Amino acid sequence: MNTISFGGYIVKNKEQYERKYLCHICTHLMRDPMQLNCGHRMCQNCLKLDTENLPCSLCEEISKTSEIRPDRGFRKDMDILQVVCGLCDWTGQLQFYQIHLEQCHKQYACSFCSSIFDSQLLLNEHEENACLKRPVYCCLKEFGCKEQMLRGELKIHYQTEEHNRSLTACVRRIREMQSSADVDMKMETSSSAFGTSAKASSTTELNENDNTTEEIFKVLDLFSTNARTVREELQRLAREEVQMSRAVEEIEKTYLSIKTPTEDSKSMLSAIQTNLTVLREDLLMLNTRFEEQQVTSNDGILIWRITEVSTKFNDARSERQTSIYSPPFRSSPSGYLMRARLYLFGDGNARRTHISLFFVLLRGQHDSILSYPFNPKVTFCLYDQTPAKSHIVESFRPDPKSNSFQRPRSDMNIASGIPRFAPLKVIEDPDTPYVKNDTMFIKVIVDFENIPKAVVPFAAKLNPGLPTHIQHRLIQHEIEQRAQAAKPTNSTSTDNKMETNKS
Repeated sequence: MNTISFGGYIVKNKEQYERKYLCHICTHLMRDPMQLNCGHRMCQNCLKLDTENLPCSLCEEISKTSEIRPDRGFRKDMDILQVVCGLCDWTGQLQFYQIHLEQCHKQYACSFCSSIFDSQLLLNEHEENACLKRPVYCCLKEFGCKEQMLRGELKIHYQTEEHNRSLTACVRRIREMQSSADVDMKMETSSSAFGTSAKASSTTELNENDNTTEEIFKVLDLFSTNARTVREELQRLAREEVQMSRAVEEIEKTYLSIKTPTEDSKSMLSAIQTNLTVLREDLLMLNTRFEEQQVTSNDGILIWRITEVSTKFNDARSERQTSIYSPPFRSSPSGYLMRARLYLFGDGNARRTHISLFFVLLRGQHDSILSYPFNPKVTFCLYDQTPAKSHIVESFRPDPKSNSFQRPRSDMNIASGIPRFAPLKVIEDPDTPYVKNDTMFIKVIVDFENIPKAVVPFAAKLNPGLPTHIQHRLIQHEIEQRAQAAKPTNSTSTDNKMETNKS
């Protein structure tokens, strides 16, 4: 079966698990996934949130820490992963696996290192004697070594200066107690005039000294064991040093053997670098030609057909892909290169309320002979795909001071346009006339003829199936008709003024 084991359970569909749900930092199943600006995800615990800028380990794109946010939509996708319990035959979704464990496989976790045990007895034994992450005190605490540390750090602590001072104090005290015990013994053997009570008092003091001495010797035994461990560690390091020295000698011999071929290959690398430069130029030229072939229009008008609208809308709402680009189009075969950018879930202040639609200038081959700043009026039209033809039409005039409409210095300028183009209900409504068969159409018109504002809706609603010159002829005819319709009104008002003056 195409599965992979992880964390006590088995995840089905191994390829999907490795491609989508594996954190590329800790290589484990993502927990509390966070999304970077580049679109990649990682565990929340793997993020270094103490820095202002965080580079992605896959694409190295920089993301601001303040802009990184939890990917709740992706978390919901993970919750419905089909898993198989590694302890029984239970099968279900990942979000219910923890409930299954608590109900059917109760376990005991160490409060210090989170290790799992099958019984409380094993847990207590682990915490008391074996847990390396449990805080403990040094065995020489009564002699001044009062530092608290993890059990796994005791070996390092035994080599510190503070511990050595405490050990010296311990040995000094043992010597003092031994000398005191010798004096008491001499006094007991040389004089018996003190009577039975004096002997009893001396015996009690000797017993107390013996108990203290026994405790100190236990400490010394422990120190001896630790010292032996340190000595063995030093011997191991010495052996590793010898092995490293031999390895260095081997590397030096290998280096001498490859030094001459390396110098000979420098000239070859230089030739390869020259060829690589030529290939890069050829690739750039091919890329330019490919982009030119992708141009769908050369008359400043683009009919953009957008398919799979529901999928793209969900991607924008979950921030997996907030915007999409239209195919490029030109104002003429040697004119401006342009495209549209659509935010189906809104952008900036319009997010969650409106569709945002923007216009983008691209760098083209003829930019050096074109006029800038770019100033023709831009009109957007969202088609009503029913006979009602209630198209949504909005237009804007470029700001000549904006960098968005200057000559492009990079692949594309910053997008500019209409953030509140249309309310979100035109997509969310299941009976919307603007999305049919999960497809919508947007028309972009770059007006180089300064069409009057009143005629813009007429131009946007023209049948896109008509040839371009026919559409321009109809627009001009509409302008002339509106101008003629306005003349009688003007002449009538002039006659009235003349009659008033005569009277």
